[in-house]
Amino acid sequence: MDKPIFNIEEVNKIIRNRRSMFVAQFKENDPVEDHIIEEMLENANWAPTHKLTEPWAFTVFTGDGLKEFADFQADLYKERAERNGNFNETTYTKFKENPLKASHIIAIAMKRDLKANLPVMEEIASVAMAVQNMYLTANAHGLAAYWGTGGPTFYPEAKPYFGLEEEDMLMGFFYVAKPATDRWPVGKRRPIADKVKWVR
Repeated sequence: MDKPIFNIEEVNKIIRNRRSMFVAQFKENDPVEDHIIEEMLENANWAPTHKLTEPWAFTVFTGDGLKEFADFQADLYKERAERNGNFNETTYTKFKENPLKASHIIAIAMKRDLKANLPVMEEIASVAMAVQNMYLTANAHGLAAYWGTGGPTFYPEAKPYFGLEEEDMLMGFFYVAKPATDRWPVGKRRPIADKVKWVR
């Protein structure tokens, strides 16, 4: 294979203009084409992975699947909250309604390969890089997207629904939709020089 030639200006542009856009900024009832989601997932599959463990696993909800996910997370929240005596109707309603405003929701999981004997941090980082690839692809298509760790992300009893074992980890949900506006969010970062020490 010949060495690929990249357009560094375009690489810089997509990385530096990646943005999160949230449910309030979603255009509802105008689904993203599945082939774009498939492209995002294919790009996720090319994230760096130590020992080629490829620890990422995704569950994609769309169409009627969005209601299934909404009902699942709302009912699980209600069951847990009522047991703990801290049920909040507003939170329940948000869990029930927000997923229906997205085009696709991608559950993000890290599945451990215990035989590889890798530090869990490396596997988490690998999945995070896979999500960054999805983020960049979504934004390159002009889509609104964000990675959230709400809902059942940290509920141990949610793992079986996503086919996860005890050693695996649910790492949140990637929401995707068309944006309701053509305006792109403005980014803000402190200077990189404030965060770097050079040793020469």
